[in-house]
Amino acid sequence: MISRNKLTLLSLAFVLCAVAALSSACGGARGDAKAKNANAQPTPEVVQVTTAAAVVRDLPRFIEATGSLSADEQTDVAPTVAGKVTAVGVDLGSFVQKGAVLVRLDDADARLRLTQLQAQAAQAQSAVRQAEEKIGLRPGQAFDPNRVAEVGATKAALDLAEKQLRRFAQLLESGDVSRSAYDQQRAQRDQLQQQYEAQLAAARQNYAGIETARASAAAARAQVAQAEKAIRDAVVYAPIGGYVADRPADVGEYVTTASKIATIVRTNPLRLRIDIPEQFISAVQTGQSVSVSTSAYADRSFAGRIARISPNVTAASRTLTVEAEVDNGQNLLKPGQFASVRILMPKSEPAVLVPARAVRTQENTSRVFVVKDGRAEERVVQLGQPEGDLVEIKTGVGAGDLVATSNIEQLKDGVMVRQ
Repeated sequence: MISRNKLTLLSLAFVLCAVAALSSACGGARGDAKAKNANAQPTPEVVQVTTAAAVVRDLPRFIEATGSLSADEQTDVAPTVAGKVTAVGVDLGSFVQKGAVLVRLDDADARLRLTQLQAQAAQAQSAVRQAEEKIGLRPGQAFDPNRVAEVGATKAALDLAEKQLRRFAQLLESGDVSRSAYDQQRAQRDQLQQQYEAQLAAARQNYAGIETARASAAAARAQVAQAEKAIRDAVVYAPIGGYVADRPADVGEYVTTASKIATIVRTNPLRLRIDIPEQFISAVQTGQSVSVSTSAYADRSFAGRIARISPNVTAASRTLTVEAEVDNGQNLLKPGQFASVRILMPKSEPAVLVPARAVRTQENTSRVFVVKDGRAEERVVQLGQPEGDLVEIKTGVGAGDLVATSNIEQLKDGVMVRQ
């Protein structure tokens, strides 16, 4: 008879054998499943895409460059006389017309000096009139010493004495007068001649005094005009029309002729200086259209034209400097802004274009995926100029090639695609 302990041991051994057999069977089943999976082919990945054909169009060509905008004209205004500022007519940002009042200076001293000089000028003119009246010269009349009363009377007496002397000479020859009568008549003529010459000299001397008085009067009038100008110069006007970019002068400040009281800039049109590479020199000429854009107005462009071309090429950079005038009627652009510019070339050229969304750019490298025979071919491309929602492809894509335009981030070279 088997004891109870032996039965317990036999039962435990049977259970362990059953568990081992079951584990072996399960392990074999899993091994068979792994073997089947290893022998099976993986399902290929297929990416759903939309496509567009590359097209060829004639594109207007541009020279692209950058530059800084500057004012068409800028001037620092300084007074022509020194003085204390009594009024300021403009402020920073004000628009002024040419001739507008910028600053007024104290002109009290200038007005006092003008009054003094006007009195001196009146005295000088009075002296001229007295000197002219002394010799009977009317204003504006040319000087003739024989028109002086004393000189004229002596001249008449001298002419008469000359006639008498000639008559006495005839009578002397005929014996009708004596030699002593003739000599007496000649002495009288000589005396009148000397008197006439002395009066001529006196008249000329008096006229020289008139000239001196006239010069003094002219100098006095010049001083009056200078004093009047000093009063006018106490008001400083805008030399050009434009906007006030700076106004350092304030009321009560004393300014000199070296002081800047305002800076005025004319902002329409603006100037844009551009450096053109040497290979494009022949394509640039005055009057060409330009398109200007800035970061401040990224969604719009501003029209302009080439206005000036430098006669020299910069030796260091081999570039030609040209200057464009940009229309700024709305005063949106400001001097000093950085700008990008396109200069329209005279001829259009054919270009291959694809949708811009078909291009993926990473690390300065641009790629597109050309769909061919149900697969995506990755191609590195060189981009050209944009044209609306299209972009030019210079290399890597030909006309008619189908390019993927959606899900391109899921594509890689050789991936199967479904259109």
